[in-house]
Amino acid sequence: MKNLFLCMLLALGSFSAINAQDNAQPTEDNSINGQFETLVRRSGNYRQDGKRYEVIRVLELEAFQRNVLDSVQSANKTISALNATIAENEKNLNSLNAKLEETTKNLNQITEEKDSMSFFGAMVSKSTYNLIVWCIILGLLVMLSIFIYKFKNSNALTQQAKLALADVEEEFEQHRRRALEREQKISRKLQDEINKNKKGI
Repeated sequence: MKNLFLCMLLALGSFSAINAQDNAQPTEDNSINGQFETLVRRSGNYRQDGKRYEVIRVLELEAFQRNVLDSVQSANKTISALNATIAENEKNLNSLNAKLEETTKNLNQITEEKDSMSFFGAMVSKSTYNLIVWCIILGLLVMLSIFIYKFKNSNALTQQAKLALADVEEEFEQHRRRALEREQKISRKLQDEINKNKKGI
């Protein structure tokens, strides 16, 4: 009972303090944060069981809620408008980027056509065309040099082979002669031995 009386006394004191603050201080800061601070400043408080409680008038709390909802709704409208503006700007930017890309592509194509030639049905730049032609000419000259070198080299090898063949033929002829002479000598010796054997019998 004593606690109930104490709570009622505190609540009555809080309401008196709130009314006194309402009359004394008009609200200056209309932002959500300012309104919240004013609401806390005007609230009363008490302690029970070691816990602190704030007592706020329902009318002020409802007014604060309406203000918060209005601020949120206004912020949402602003966000929607900004999102629409951003979407429109992105659309315009994409359109401009597409036009810029097309213009750049056309410019590059015109520049390429101006600085290029048709080579075997393909468009190549003049510098590339000159490089290809000079590479072909250089390649043909290298191939001609290699062909001349190979021809001279093979001609020299042919002459060497002919000389070597003549030397081999001469050696073969000498060897054949010596072999024939040896064969004849052996045949004579054999015949002499046969004749000796016949006389000895």
